Amino acid sequence: MPIEVVPEWMVHLDDEDVIFIKKFLLASGSLKQVAKQYHVTYPTVRLRLDRLIQKIQINEDTANEPYISLIKRLALNEKIDFDTTKILISEYKKIKKENK
Repeated sequence: MPIEVVPEWMVHLDDEDVIFIKKFLLASGSLKQVAKQYHVTYPTVRLRLDRLIQKIQINEDTANEPYISLIKRLALNEKIDFDTTKILISEYKKIKKENK
């Protein structure tokens, strides 16, 4: 696939996420098989998949709000904590509402 055709939801994924998706697809969606490949437990792979799903959903849900998308990605990547995320998003929405 030429780079110009990469879907928007994939643009914000890490290289590790893309590798995980490839392994998942090649394993025909078997989390058990992916867990064996990574030498981890099934719940660990399930958690990884859930976080990946959240990353994709964040991009879909906040396509019109890049700032909110950034804040949520930082939280998912554990760069900021959940409470800080809620505060930043709440304050951003207040400021945006006041400026309308």
